[in-house]
Amino acid sequence: MLKITLMRMFSFTIAFNSNNFQFSKQISHSFFIIYMKSQPFVLLVLVALFAFSCADDLTDIGTGIQPKSDEIKIGTDTFHVSTENVFVDYMFSRQDSFLLGTFYNEKYGSTQADILAQVNCPVDFKYPPGSVPDSALVRLYYRTWFGDSYSPLDVNIYEMNKKTFQYSTSYQSNLNPDEYTDRSILLGRRAFTAKDASGTRTSSTSIEFKLSNDFVQRFFDDSKYESESKFADFFKGMFITANFGASTILNIAQIDLEYYYHYTYLKNGKDTTIKSVVTFPANSEVRQVNRFSHPDRNTMVKESVDVNYIASPANLQTRVKLPLIRMKQRIDAALLDKKMTVNSALLGVEATEVDQATLAVPIVSYMLLIKEDSVDNFFKNNKLPDKKYAIVGQYAYSQIGTTSEYNYYYTFDVATLVANELKIIANELKINPNYPIEDRNMRLVPVRVKMDTNGGVTEVKQQFLMSAVTVKSGKNAESPMRVNMFFSGF
Repeated sequence: MLKITLMRMFSFTIAFNSNNFQFSKQISHSFFIIYMKSQPFVLLVLVALFAFSCADDLTDIGTGIQPKSDEIKIGTDTFHVSTENVFVDYMFSRQDSFLLGTFYNEKYGSTQADILAQVNCPVDFKYPPGSVPDSALVRLYYRTWFGDSYSPLDVNIYEMNKKTFQYSTSYQSNLNPDEYTDRSILLGRRAFTAKDASGTRTSSTSIEFKLSNDFVQRFFDDSKYESESKFADFFKGMFITANFGASTILNIAQIDLEYYYHYTYLKNGKDTTIKSVVTFPANSEVRQVNRFSHPDRNTMVKESVDVNYIASPANLQTRVKLPLIRMKQRIDAALLDKKMTVNSALLGVEATEVDQATLAVPIVSYMLLIKEDSVDNFFKNNKLPDKKYAIVGQYAYSQIGTTSEYNYYYTFDVATLVANELKIIANELKINPNYPIEDRNMRLVPVRVKMDTNGGVTEVKQQFLMSAVTVKSGKNAESPMRVNMFFSGF
């Protein structure tokens, strides 16, 4: 009995693979393992195996009397997707840190990062009687930097003298600084390197900019501190920009404007001088915008049939077109009139040109596969992933057999998305047989992700730090980007 059952299972498996499952020879070892771990599909196959290998002649009798309409059809298919590079001009983000500087990369072009920042005032603060202004400075705190530690940066700080930000407004990262400042009021300037080569700085994690004497005298007016709106009219903010340097970008964690003064009072019959400071921080209670530009990417980024590019901040993304028309046609042909279930559908995005020893830019850790028409709304409104339109994928790798080589990839579970899109199409066709079926444009966006202790995603933001990855395109000669799908009909 066991021998007969095993023989039937083996023969069924061969027939099953040859008649229903046309696996692409290009599926990588790592992706194959992932698909074989798909629980719904495995369960479905086990049920089918059990049904086909149950017992002697009773199985044949049962199959013979079972109506054709009750048969469960199982199928698999591979759908190649089309891809293309997309130049991204801006993003929405309320950052808790900022980039400052310029970095050039021969593959992805130059990234220039500037900061426009309001500072928060201590409302109703009053200088003690007899106070005298001494000096003022802006202090930039940075814990890390990207690029050359000893490449010089020449940073200028200008006053925003034209207009300022509204707290409740979302600002794009490609805003024009000329709308906020005419750069006629230079508050401070300094040339330095990320790492203190001379050892003369008071702190290795911050840099100070002494502000002009004109600013010190003008700022000494506490009548302007009576309300946030009054202070914003008085001091609209700062524009911080690097004039030269193409090898270093600082990751700024905090910006403070510090105002120093002293006053004298009578203590025990003697004049006593007190030196003090009041801090005006660029914190979460006011607005800051990190401005990003990529002035040479149109000439630097080389189009290629085999690869696509993804780079942050707000630089390059990849458009992925899911072939819904082909999916519907081929699934309908396989299942006929049966009710469709998408048991598993995985989009594999394979990274290429990955050499950790020579990577000039850190590789993208997380990507969001999202409907293209939902990108702005998703990030502007701080939404969370939903498998019907936005799916997170994490950078991973697997060893190729027993070799010293590895596959690097991102995997996106698009089963819910595809099933939902095909259901919408089917419902529309019932109403209007001439309903135009369109493929679905998706976008691969580099993101930063926060998770809870159980691995649940609690926050997804566009990545504003330097990162990049080159991926195999939909027309890659070796291994094109594709969706591998298992489906069934009842």
